[in-house]
Amino acid sequence: MGFFSKLFGPGVNLKEKLNEGAIILDVRSKREFASGHVKGSTNIPLDSLDAYIEDIKLKNKVVITCCASGMRSGMAKSKLKANGIEAYNGGSWTKVQNL
Repeated sequence: MGFFSKLFGPGVNLKEKLNEGAIILDVRSKREFASGHVKGSTNIPLDSLDAYIEDIKLKNKVVITCCASGMRSGMAKSKLKANGIEAYNGGSWTKVQNL
């Protein structure tokens, strides 16, 4: 498995996940989020994510993470999965916006 396959995970249909009720978690800074984001997404900067893990678990929803390029969202996905949350890295927020 190559680096990008490990980072972005298996080929899952993110649009289908959204149609099934997945939530979009944007892990960019509040300033980046304010400059543009996916409509309906939630902003929790990566460095604050640990404080919200239990709240995210309570939602009992699949999570699609996004950021500017896919790097921070990949880290967020890993952190969420390590805490028992079904999560997928959507990559950049502009990519997720176009799903």
